[in-house]
Amino acid sequence: MSNIGENIPALQVPAHIAIIMDGNGRWANERNLPRYEGHRNGVERVREAIKTCTEIGVKYLTLYAFSKENWSRPGEEVNFLMKLLASYLDNELKEIQKSNVRFRMIGRLSDLPVDIQKKIRRNIESTKDNTGLTLALALSYSGRAEIIDAIRSIAADLKSGKLQSDEINEKLISDFLYTKGLPDPDLLIRTSGELRLSNFMLWQVSYTELYITEKYWPDFRREDLLQAIETYKTRNRRFGKVNKFTNKANDLVLKSGSHD
Repeated sequence: MSNIGENIPALQVPAHIAIIMDGNGRWANERNLPRYEGHRNGVERVREAIKTCTEIGVKYLTLYAFSKENWSRPGEEVNFLMKLLASYLDNELKEIQKSNVRFRMIGRLSDLPVDIQKKIRRNIESTKDNTGLTLALALSYSGRAEIIDAIRSIAADLKSGKLQSDEINEKLISDFLYTKGLPDPDLLIRTSGELRLSNFMLWQVSYTELYITEKYWPDFRREDLLQAIETYKTRNRRFGKVNKFTNKANDLVLKSGSHD
Protein backbone atom coordinates (compact mmCIF):
# COMPACT_ATOMS: atom_id res chain seq x y z
CA MET A 1 0.00 0.00 0.00
CA SER A 2 1.22 3.52 -0.81
CA ASN A 3 2.54 5.55 2.08
CA ILE A 4 1.71 8.89 0.43
CA GLY A 5 0.73 11.36 3.10
CA GLU A 6 1.65 9.13 6.04
CA ASN A 7 4.13 11.72 7.29
CA ILE A 8 2.18 14.88 6.48
CA PRO A 9 3.07 17.46 9.16
CA ALA A 10 0.09 18.45 11.28
CA LEU A 11 0.27 22.08 10.14
CA GLN A 12 -0.13 21.00 6.50
CA VAL A 13 -3.20 18.85 7.06
CA PRO A 14 -6.41 20.69 6.08
CA ALA A 15 -8.43 21.39 9.21
CA HIS A 16 -11.69 20.92 7.30
CA ILE A 17 -12.20 18.69 4.27
CA ALA A 18 -15.53 18.64 2.42
CA ILE A 19 -16.33 15.99 -0.17
CA ILE A 20 -18.97 15.87 -2.91
CA MET A 21 -19.32 12.10 -3.14
CA ASP A 22 -20.39 11.75 -6.75
CA GLY A 23 -20.57 8.88 -9.22
CA ASN A 24 -22.18 5.98 -7.33
CA GLY A 25 -24.82 5.41 -10.00
CA ARG A 26 -22.41 5.64 -12.93
CA TRP A 27 -19.99 3.30 -11.15
CA ALA A 28 -22.76 0.71 -10.94
CA ASN A 29 -24.02 1.27 -14.48
CA GLU A 30 -20.57 0.74 -15.98
CA ARG A 31 -20.43 -2.62 -14.21
CA ASN A 32 -23.96 -3.63 -15.25
CA LEU A 33 -25.01 -3.54 -11.61
CA PRO A 34 -28.14 -2.00 -10.08
CA ARG A 35 -27.59 1.59 -8.91
CA TYR A 36 -28.03 0.61 -5.28
CA GLU A 37 -24.79 -1.38 -5.47
CA GLY A 38 -22.98 1.85 -6.18
CA HIS A 39 -24.53 3.45 -3.10
CA ARG A 40 -23.72 0.40 -0.99
CA ASN A 41 -20.07 0.49 -2.07
CA GLY A 42 -20.05 4.23 -1.44
CA VAL A 43 -20.74 3.60 2.25
CA GLU A 44 -17.52 1.60 2.47
CA ARG A 45 -15.61 4.59 1.16
CA VAL A 46 -17.28 6.79 3.79
CA ARG A 47 -15.93 4.50 6.50
CA GLU A 48 -12.48 4.60 4.94
CA ALA A 49 -12.48 8.39 4.63
CA ILE A 50 -13.50 8.84 8.27
CA LYS A 51 -10.80 6.44 9.43
CA THR A 52 -8.13 8.15 7.33
CA CYS A 53 -9.09 11.66 8.45
CA THR A 54 -9.09 10.53 12.08
CA GLU A 55 -5.65 9.00 11.76
CA ILE A 56 -3.94 11.98 10.10
CA GLY A 57 -5.48 14.68 12.28
CA VAL A 58 -8.20 16.29 10.14
CA LYS A 59 -10.54 18.13 12.53
CA TYR A 60 -13.68 18.38 10.39
CA LEU A 61 -15.04 16.22 7.57
CA THR A 62 -18.23 17.21 5.74
CA LEU A 63 -19.77 14.72 3.33
CA TYR A 64 -22.43 15.69 0.78
CA ALA A 65 -24.61 12.62 1.15
CA PHE A 66 -28.08 13.63 -0.08
CA SER A 67 -29.15 16.92 -1.65
CA LYS A 68 -32.64 18.45 -1.68
CA GLU A 69 -32.62 17.85 -5.43
CA ASN A 70 -32.09 14.13 -4.84
CA TRP A 71 -35.69 13.82 -3.63
CA SER A 72 -36.71 14.03 -7.29
CA ARG A 73 -34.97 10.74 -8.12
CA PRO A 74 -37.09 7.61 -8.70
CA GLY A 75 -38.98 6.62 -5.56
CA GLU A 76 -37.39 3.19 -5.43
CA GLU A 77 -33.89 4.68 -5.33
CA VAL A 78 -34.83 7.30 -2.72
CA ASN A 79 -36.39 4.61 -0.51
CA PHE A 80 -33.24 2.51 -0.77
CA LEU A 81 -31.07 5.51 0.13
CA MET A 82 -33.20 6.24 3.20
CA LYS A 83 -32.95 2.61 4.33
CA LEU A 84 -29.19 2.68 3.73
CA LEU A 85 -28.92 5.89 5.75
CA ALA A 86 -30.97 4.45 8.61
CA SER A 87 -28.76 1.37 8.66
CA TYR A 88 -25.61 3.48 8.60
CA LEU A 89 -26.78 5.64 11.49
CA ASP A 90 -27.49 2.53 13.58
CA ASN A 91 -24.48 0.43 12.64
CA GLU A 92 -21.80 3.12 12.78
CA LEU A 93 -22.72 4.72 16.10
CA LYS A 94 -20.59 2.31 18.12
CA GLU A 95 -17.59 2.77 15.81
CA ILE A 96 -17.70 6.56 15.78
CA GLN A 97 -18.02 6.54 19.56
CA LYS A 98 -14.98 4.30 19.77
CA SER A 99 -13.07 6.64 17.45
CA ASN A 100 -14.05 9.74 19.49
CA VAL A 101 -15.90 11.18 16.45
CA ARG A 102 -18.50 13.88 16.97
CA PHE A 103 -21.53 13.56 14.68
CA ARG A 104 -23.39 16.47 13.08
CA MET A 105 -25.89 16.97 10.32
CA ILE A 106 -26.37 19.97 8.04
CA GLY A 107 -29.50 20.40 5.95
CA ARG A 108 -33.25 20.46 6.55
CA LEU A 109 -33.78 17.77 9.16
CA SER A 110 -37.57 18.07 8.91
CA ASP A 111 -37.46 16.85 5.28
CA LEU A 112 -36.25 13.42 6.37
CA PRO A 113 -38.45 10.50 7.52
CA VAL A 114 -39.34 10.73 11.21
CA ASP A 115 -37.45 7.56 12.16
CA ILE A 116 -34.26 8.92 10.57
CA GLN A 117 -34.72 12.26 12.33
CA LYS A 118 -34.77 10.37 15.64
CA LYS A 119 -31.62 8.42 14.75
CA ILE A 120 -29.81 11.61 13.78
CA ARG A 121 -30.76 13.33 17.03
CA ARG A 122 -29.67 10.24 18.95
CA ASN A 123 -26.27 10.18 17.24
CA ILE A 124 -25.75 13.90 17.78
CA GLU A 125 -26.63 13.63 21.46
CA SER A 126 -24.58 10.47 22.00
CA THR A 127 -21.41 11.97 20.52
CA LYS A 128 -21.71 15.61 21.60
CA ASP A 129 -18.89 15.33 24.14
CA ASN A 130 -16.44 13.61 21.78
CA THR A 131 -13.33 15.63 21.02
CA GLY A 132 -11.90 14.03 17.87
CA LEU A 133 -12.97 14.44 14.26
CA THR A 134 -16.28 16.23 13.69
CA LEU A 135 -18.23 14.39 10.99
CA ALA A 136 -20.97 16.45 9.33
CA LEU A 137 -23.37 14.68 6.96
CA ALA A 138 -25.13 16.99 4.51
CA LEU A 139 -28.64 15.54 4.19
CA SER A 140 -31.53 17.11 2.30
CA TYR A 141 -29.00 19.88 1.85
CA SER A 142 -29.08 22.85 -0.51
CA GLY A 143 -26.69 25.78 -0.38
CA ARG A 144 -29.40 28.13 -1.63
CA ALA A 145 -31.96 26.81 0.87
CA GLU A 146 -29.38 27.28 3.63
CA ILE A 147 -28.92 30.94 2.70
CA ILE A 148 -32.69 31.46 2.42
CA ASP A 149 -33.24 29.94 5.88
CA ALA A 150 -30.51 32.18 7.29
CA ILE A 151 -32.09 35.29 5.74
CA ARG A 152 -35.50 34.36 7.15
CA SER A 153 -34.05 33.90 10.64
CA ILE A 154 -32.15 37.19 10.45
CA ALA A 155 -35.28 38.98 9.21
CA ALA A 156 -37.28 37.55 12.12
CA ASP A 157 -34.69 38.80 14.61
CA LEU A 158 -34.67 42.22 12.96
CA LYS A 159 -38.45 42.41 13.20
CA SER A 160 -38.49 41.39 16.85
CA GLY A 161 -35.73 43.82 17.76
CA LYS A 162 -33.24 41.13 18.79
CA LEU A 163 -30.95 42.32 16.03
CA GLN A 164 -30.06 45.69 14.52
CA SER A 165 -29.24 46.05 10.84
CA ASP A 166 -25.78 47.50 11.53
CA GLU A 167 -24.91 44.25 13.36
CA ILE A 168 -25.16 42.22 10.16
CA ASN A 169 -21.73 41.14 8.93
CA GLU A 170 -20.08 37.99 7.56
CA LYS A 171 -19.64 36.38 10.97
CA LEU A 172 -23.26 36.95 11.92
CA ILE A 173 -24.50 35.45 8.66
CA SER A 174 -22.21 32.44 9.18
CA ASP A 175 -23.73 31.97 12.62
CA PHE A 176 -27.19 31.64 11.05
CA LEU A 177 -26.13 28.96 8.56
CA TYR A 178 -26.52 25.20 9.10
CA THR A 179 -22.75 25.06 9.51
CA LYS A 180 -22.61 27.30 12.58
CA GLY A 181 -19.59 26.32 14.62
CA LEU A 182 -17.78 24.71 11.69
CA PRO A 183 -14.86 26.51 10.03
CA ASP A 184 -15.07 27.02 6.28
CA PRO A 185 -13.59 24.08 4.34
CA ASP A 186 -9.92 24.29 3.49
CA LEU A 187 -10.20 21.62 0.80
CA LEU A 188 -13.21 20.57 -1.27
CA ILE A 189 -12.90 17.27 -3.11
CA ARG A 190 -15.29 16.27 -5.88
CA THR A 191 -15.26 12.80 -7.37
CA SER A 192 -16.47 11.71 -10.85
CA GLY A 193 -14.80 14.57 -12.71
CA GLU A 194 -17.76 16.95 -12.73
CA LEU A 195 -16.70 20.61 -12.65
CA ARG A 196 -19.45 22.18 -10.57
CA LEU A 197 -20.42 22.76 -6.94
CA SER A 198 -23.93 21.29 -7.27
CA ASN A 199 -25.43 23.75 -4.78
CA PHE A 200 -23.01 22.73 -2.02
CA MET A 201 -21.77 25.12 0.69
CA LEU A 202 -22.09 28.16 -1.58
CA TRP A 203 -21.28 30.64 1.19
CA GLN A 204 -18.56 28.59 2.86
CA VAL A 205 -16.32 27.69 -0.08
CA SER A 206 -15.44 31.25 -1.15
CA TYR A 207 -11.72 30.61 -0.65
CA THR A 208 -11.67 26.84 -0.44
CA GLU A 209 -9.10 24.93 -2.48
CA LEU A 210 -10.76 22.62 -5.04
CA TYR A 211 -9.60 19.15 -6.01
CA ILE A 212 -11.38 17.29 -8.82
CA THR A 213 -10.76 13.62 -9.56
CA GLU A 214 -12.14 11.52 -12.39
CA LYS A 215 -12.61 8.58 -10.03
CA TYR A 216 -16.14 7.69 -8.98
CA TRP A 217 -16.78 7.79 -5.25
CA PRO A 218 -16.84 3.96 -4.83
CA ASP A 219 -13.30 3.90 -6.28
CA PHE A 220 -11.98 6.75 -4.11
CA ARG A 221 -9.64 5.05 -1.65
CA ARG A 222 -7.35 6.08 1.17
CA GLU A 223 -4.47 6.69 -1.26
CA ASP A 224 -6.65 9.04 -3.31
CA LEU A 225 -7.59 11.10 -0.25
CA LEU A 226 -3.96 11.34 0.80
CA GLN A 227 -3.00 12.37 -2.74
CA ALA A 228 -5.60 15.16 -2.62
CA ILE A 229 -4.04 16.38 0.63
CA GLU A 230 -0.55 16.22 -0.91
CA THR A 231 -1.84 18.44 -3.73
CA TYR A 232 -3.41 20.81 -1.20
CA LYS A 233 0.01 21.24 0.42
CA THR A 234 1.34 22.79 -2.80
CA ARG A 235 -1.39 25.43 -3.02
CA ASN A 236 -0.63 29.07 -2.23
CA ARG A 237 -3.68 30.24 -0.27
CA ARG A 238 -3.84 34.04 -0.55
CA PHE A 239 -7.50 34.61 0.43
CA GLY A 240 -7.70 37.47 -2.08
CA LYS A 241 -4.51 39.11 -0.84
CA VAL A 242 -1.19 39.63 -2.60
CA ASN A 243 1.29 36.82 -2.16
CA LYS A 244 3.81 38.07 0.40
CA PHE A 245 6.71 36.55 -1.55
CA THR A 246 5.59 38.10 -4.84
CA ASN A 247 5.07 41.39 -3.05
CA LYS A 248 8.62 41.31 -1.66
CA ALA A 249 9.95 40.58 -5.16
CA ASN A 250 8.09 43.59 -6.54
CA ASP A 251 9.51 45.78 -3.77
CA LEU A 252 13.03 44.70 -4.73
CA VAL A 253 12.39 45.59 -8.37
CA LEU A 254 11.14 49.05 -7.38
CA LYS A 255 14.09 49.64 -5.07
CA SER A 256 16.49 48.65 -7.86
CA GLY A 257 15.36 51.65 -9.85
CA SER A 258 13.50 49.81 -12.60
CA HIS A 259 10.57 51.82 -13.98
CA ASP A 260 9.54 49.53 -16.85
